[in-house]
Parts: sequence; C-alpha cells; structure tokens
Amino acid sequence: MVVMKRVALMFGLLIGVGVGIAQNGAQAAGPKLPKADRELSRVIFKELIEINSQDSNGSVTACAEAMRKRLLAGGFAAEDLVLAGPNDRKMNLVARYRGAAGSKLKPVLIIGHIDVVEARREDWTTDPYTFIEKDGYFYGRGTQDMKVADAGIVEDFIRLRREGYMPDRDIVLALTADEEGGKSNGVDWLLKNRPQLMQADFVLNPDSGGVELRGGKADEMDVEATEKTYADFRLSATNPGGHSSQPRPDNAIYELVHALAKLEANPFPVELNEVTRASLAITEKIAVPSRAADIRGVLATPMDMKAVADFSKDPADSAMLRTTCVATMLSAGRAPNALPALAQANVNCRILPGHSQEEIRQTLIKLFGDSKLTVEYVSDAGGVSATAPNRKSLAPPPLRDDVFVPLREVTAEMWPGIPVIPVMNAGASDSIYTMAAGIPSYGIGGVGIDFDDDRAHGRDERVRVEAYYSGVEFYYLYLKALGK
Repeated sequence: MVVMKRVALMFGLLIGVGVGIAQNGAQAAGPKLPKADRELSRVIFKELIEINSQDSNGSVTACAEAMRKRLLAGGFAAEDLVLAGPNDRKMNLVARYRGAAGSKLKPVLIIGHIDVVEARREDWTTDPYTFIEKDGYFYGRGTQDMKVADAGIVEDFIRLRREGYMPDRDIVLALTADEEGGKSNGVDWLLKNRPQLMQADFVLNPDSGGVELRGGKADEMDVEATEKTYADFRLSATNPGGHSSQPRPDNAIYELVHALAKLEANPFPVELNEVTRASLAITEKIAVPSRAADIRGVLATPMDMKAVADFSKDPADSAMLRTTCVATMLSAGRAPNALPALAQANVNCRILPGHSQEEIRQTLIKLFGDSKLTVEYVSDAGGVSATAPNRKSLAPPPLRDDVFVPLREVTAEMWPGIPVIPVMNAGASDSIYTMAAGIPSYGIGGVGIDFDDDRAHGRDERVRVEAYYSGVEFYYLYLKALGK
C-alpha cells in the first residue's frame, strides 16, 4: 500500500459539488449497504484476511482461487475468470464483467494486490491471520492494505451480476501478487505475459486513494494523480575484522553507523513543484491558524526556514516537501567475540518526481564521503547492481471527465460536502506499471481510514467496520456510474 497525504494538483482545484469543505467532517448519512450484501461482504473479507498471502510462507494463489470460487458461485463464466502467473504460489486472478455486446469502448481495469506485508504473531496483540471484530473495528493483516478493497469489489461484482446490471463496457478486476515484495509483481507480469487481459481505457487503483477520516467522519476524498519513485540501496562497510579484544577505529559497524548518522542529520532539501505548491496553497485556506502560518512560511520567497522546520515535524508533511531516505534493515557480524568484517544497511528512498534513482544514489555517495563504503542499487526483485536506473516519475494523467464527474456525483451522494482532491502519493503503488504501459491510472478508493490511525504495514492493522461497508457501497455506486 501507499501512504496518502493531501497534495492537490492545481491551484484552487477542490473538485467538490457546489458546497464548501466540511472541515469538521459532519455530513448527512449516505446510502447504506443492503443487509444481504453487508453479510456477504463480511464473509468474503474474513475469508481473504485468514489466507496468509505474505511472500515468505504464504500463497497469493490461495486468495486468487478463493475469489474465483466466489465469482463462479455468483454466476460468472469460468472463461471470464482467468488464473495466470509465473508459479504455483503467485497466480493472479483476472475477472471480467462483460459489458454491452458490441461496445466500442475499451474496458475499465481495476487493479488490487492480494499479497500482504509480512506479519509475525509475536508482534501483534491478536493473530494477524485471524479476522477479529471488536470495538467497532475489523482487525487482521490486510484490513487496510488492501484486502479491504479487494473483498469489497468482489462482492460488488457479485451484487451487480445478481441485479442484472449491464455496463456500457467490460469491467476487469485484476487481483495480483507481490506489490508488497517478492519477485513476481502481478501487474507487471500480466502486462508482459498476458497483455490481452489488461487492455483498458483507464485504470482504477483502490490501493492508492481513498476517504480520509477525522474522528471517524469523512473529511475528503483523495485521488492519487502522481507518486514518488521507490528505490532501495544497499550500504556496505568492510574491514579486515579481527579479535574483539583489539578494537579497531575502522570497525565496519562504526563506519556504517557514522554514515547513517549523516543521513539522519542531513535531510534532502525542500523542493516544491506545481503539485505540492498547489496543495499547500489550498490547505492553507482550510488549516488551523498555526498550521496555516507554517504553510505561508513554506510558500514564501525566500522560504521561512523556521516555518519549514515546524511544518516538517509531521513525517507525512515532511515527505511531501522532499525526497526521503531512511535505513530500514541492518546486518553485521558473525560472532559475539569477533569484529565484523562486513556491516550492511538497506536504505529505502522515496524520490520526488523529476529525479532518478541513480541521481539519488550519487547524492548518497557524496553525502557519506567515505571511500570505504559502497552504495549499490537493489531492484524490486532483489537483484543488486553497482548503478541504478535513471527512471523518473511519469507525468500525471489527465483529469478526465469520464472518471471525475461520476466520482464527484457518488462522493456527494455518499459523503455530502467533502471535496475530491487529486494528490501526490508519498509512497508507491502498482500504478507505476500501468502508467508506464500508457494506461492513465487513478488511485480511487472508498474505504475511510482515520488520519491518525494509519496502520498499514504495522502491527494490529485495523479498519472501522462501518468504513468498510461504506467502501463496498461506494464502489458499487461508482462502477454503476462509470458504466452508464
């Protein structure tokens, strides 16, 4: 999953519905999920959560097969439910909802990964692969990222089929592997090996957009319009090692720690672009006074560096202003009584648009300033190389009326008064593959997550019960609105 934060695309672009921003989140109740669909969506959600699909010892195929059985039982033809992938554990499901016969419109493609981040029982209060409902929340790995959306859209397909709905074009749902890690990214694999299944006019990616809640109330609908570039680098320090009774000043661990201390002490410079500058201009108008003052300082020429520092105290805000790099894994040593000959760290970077992975690698080398250190690129598949690609973030797709007009309508129906805001994603998503394939891609989700309760990739992952059901209803209405 990706981490979302407000970043509007153009000055003044609050794609609302003729009403002001609901700053306190209050709005009239929207449509409710019918009882039968509420019950079925819960059953499907529980089934998905309780299938371990993490890379180390789980099976994406088990999830794909389970959802195929659900759709078969819901009346879908076997030939419209294709399992395809590189190996027995990494099979993807591509489900096609047939539209009007003879339609000249290309399909709508929905992508949703069914793998999850690694979860260990000892880290959690509850079993991450046991679906638990308590205190108004569903708990389990994937309840935010992103089986929550997968389950809901599968139920929506079944409901639409039961009701005899006929869209004006095919709607394709690809449930895929290895977005969170592993060597077999499903979207990439399907585009390369089964391109006929992935042909589309545009892509919807529920993993990278959604409803932001404050105190449980919907505050805004974020739509991913662009994203940072992801990169991992392996930082290595070496020396001859030796007996621990004779410490060396060039201990490999010391060298590594000193480099990481430099990384912490020297954040990347602030760099505003059209997207982030516009977001700040909009946010300043609706922020509380202290935050608004900080934003004005960030936008000033020259920048007010105290305001920048205050604004950057929130990690999510800081990530919108700059490229970020942080150590995420460490390894060193072979014995407790020997100096390590090798110490390594994985440095994970999220790179602003307009910069390449190799450019950031060179920046890190210059920052560390130590010839005894090496900085190597680690690919998504785990391969290590001396240099990194020069891949930069792609330009944002056009804000198409056929995507955004129905989105505004359904959002107004579900959560009256909240704005629809195109944003920049501080993380990364599978949209990078579909965008690279030339298919406009939009991060649109309907499940609300509290602004201060983002537990994706973390312990005790959870989602509000009613937020899940609202998300199921949202996508049902949105797919109908798209297919008129």
